[in-house]
Amino acid sequence: MIMREYTPENVTELKSNEVFVFGSNLQGWHRRGAAHTAKDNFGAVYGVGIGLQGQSYALPTCSWIGKDTLEPLPLHEITTHLLNFYKFAGENSELVFYMTKIGCGLAGWTVADIAPLFLENEIHRPKNVVLPIEFVSEEQKF
Repeated sequence: MIMREYTPENVTELKSNEVFVFGSNLQGWHRRGAAHTAKDNFGAVYGVGIGLQGQSYALPTCSWIGKDTLEPLPLHEITTHLLNFYKFAGENSELVFYMTKIGCGLAGWTVADIAPLFLENEIHRPKNVVLPIEFVSEEQKF
């Protein structure tokens, strides 16, 4: 039986070829949740809401619409960002990307909302992208 790897619930350290993928806001205000972890521990740059920064990759799931108000991005926009990320990951096969449960915290989406985006686009996922177990179908867990 092949043992699959899944993103740990709390990523606290990375090897030099590993990247922490977190849900960000378009403004790159990494103040809370996984974005804050990315900024404090893995090189995310405050003010940069998309792409590779140090050992982190910002994948937008929401946007600030006021000083203290976040608005989730529509699922089709998150899918576009996900596919752009998959393209990037595929072009950087020497790296391993650990996807967090993007969109399922401060952005306000649930695992039931976000997981289908991954399942519907599984064919595009490069082998170097590791998902949280919650984003993997029951059939794929074996």
